[in-house]
Amino acid sequence: MQRPRSGKSTEPDERTGGLCYNTRADIPLTPHREEEMAFKSDIEIAYEATMWPIQNIADKMGLAADDVDLHGKYIAKVQCAARGRHEPRARKILVTAMTPTPAGEGKTTVTIGLADALNRIGHKAVATIREPSLGPVFGVKGGAAGGGYSQVLPMEDINLHFTGDIHAVGATHNLLASLLDNRYTRVTSGVCLLPASLLWHRVVDMNDRALRDVVIGLGETAGQVRQSKYEITAASEIMAILALAFDLEDLKRRMGNVMVAESAEGEPMYAKDIQAQGAMAILMKDAVKPNLVQTIDHNPVLVHAGPFANIAHGTNSLIAMDIARRYADITVVEAGFGSDLGAEKFFNLVSRQKGAVPPDAVVIVATVRALKHHGGVARKKLDETDVAAVRAGFPNLQKHIENMQAFNRPVVVAVNSFFSDTTEELQTVVDLTETIGVPAHVIDVWGKGGAGAENLAAGVWESVQAACGPVAYTYELTDSLEDKMRQISQRIYGADDILLTRSVQRKLQKFTDWGYGHLPVCMAKTQSSLSDDPALLGRPTGFLVEIQDVKVCSGAGFVVVYTTDILTMPGLPKAPAADAMDIDPDGRIRGLF
Repeated sequence: MQRPRSGKSTEPDERTGGLCYNTRADIPLTPHREEEMAFKSDIEIAYEATMWPIQNIADKMGLAADDVDLHGKYIAKVQCAARGRHEPRARKILVTAMTPTPAGEGKTTVTIGLADALNRIGHKAVATIREPSLGPVFGVKGGAAGGGYSQVLPMEDINLHFTGDIHAVGATHNLLASLLDNRYTRVTSGVCLLPASLLWHRVVDMNDRALRDVVIGLGETAGQVRQSKYEITAASEIMAILALAFDLEDLKRRMGNVMVAESAEGEPMYAKDIQAQGAMAILMKDAVKPNLVQTIDHNPVLVHAGPFANIAHGTNSLIAMDIARRYADITVVEAGFGSDLGAEKFFNLVSRQKGAVPPDAVVIVATVRALKHHGGVARKKLDETDVAAVRAGFPNLQKHIENMQAFNRPVVVAVNSFFSDTTEELQTVVDLTETIGVPAHVIDVWGKGGAGAENLAAGVWESVQAACGPVAYTYELTDSLEDKMRQISQRIYGADDILLTRSVQRKLQKFTDWGYGHLPVCMAKTQSSLSDDPALLGRPTGFLVEIQDVKVCSGAGFVVVYTTDILTMPGLPKAPAADAMDIDPDGRIRGLF
């Protein structure tokens, strides 16, 4: 079972599969056997694992030699042309979670462990997950490689630069910002824009609160002096486009449709108006190819794109998912944060894109610790046995179950076990879940890898065999933008209504007048609560969702809705993870999970 790291406090992060020590996989695991456990860090386990050459993994997946571009011995890029060899056939499982906590629920770990377990029981499974951002890696110990014996390798490379996709996104985004400044602030096109009309800011792949508000253009020849800002690269519309594009041509088209400014006449201006999309596509020509790596059990995983789920849509790329569906019997896809964020957007936004298909079933990750947290237990006491708190926190999990069932899809609950969990607490979660007619399985993918989730894999495979009919979306695309926000807030979050400022109402009308009223909405909301207030735990009721701002992402094809206090540039915590990291003369990294 899992044991969280002790010591440093961390902020919640959606990719916390590495927040634990590992136990020996050959010991039958039961609660409270710490004296028999030998704890190791995730990176120690990764270093001890034997990796296969990535060509062997490609062969196992069914990819031809010409389908992959090798990036060293253990990483490869998959050519988009590989899609032409097979028709899509695989069933799709979406992995989401109840409302996350600062302790970490291990959703990525479960995603990888489930894929390994499905392969163990005889199904050809491929997992698709997102790429990690360097900001959380060096800030709050949030990686994207899973943990324990349920992780993807080489984990240190995946979490540190990887194949450079995120840097390509940042360079592409900033190229457009540079071209925009050069074209319009120098009046070379006959169009002079005021600084306030420029909608395109710059990005960097690091948590840095000092860049939330900056002044640019200082110096005699630097252009117009104006206030601006940086966002983290994961929040870039280019990242969203990478994740939602059907192919390179679609990527270029979408980047050309990015809105960059508003003219003096109040009309939108686009990247294609300054002929930027061609140069931008050049920078993205390799980033558009998904990355192939392997699990500790030598099963293929596609890692591609990295949008966050609280400020973006929170899933890996459609290209990666489409390739996986053509080379597997079943694919396992992770959605960011809880079902109110990543999973809601996967159904209402991602599944409506060209070439996308909705999931056949949903796995919701729950933990005893998260239930106790939402039952009112302080973080320092989460390791203490408290069955009553588990029961008190169950309404949060129940709401997430109801949300996913509302899309007309079967739901399975994965109870991800931690070392401090007691048998009584785990059984309480199973009993409560099955009381409302939903199967629940206690798993230990962290300590046992895929062997610790064969029960879950069998249950998931059974669930996808049942015909479930069309998806019941939360809203219709023909609904107004305001109605879409209201329906998500009421039906998914449980709010009474939404609260719009006059400036937001004016922007919504402007977007509708421009022809964007049909777009889906991407709610930017705290991950720590079903509401827009991170302090409201459990299953809150009687609240309003305050809409602070809205932005049209015309290239990605959605409208971002900013609720209370949402930041697109995170800051480092009081004790950043970087403080404990080091590298020895042989190049072995310490302190990285």
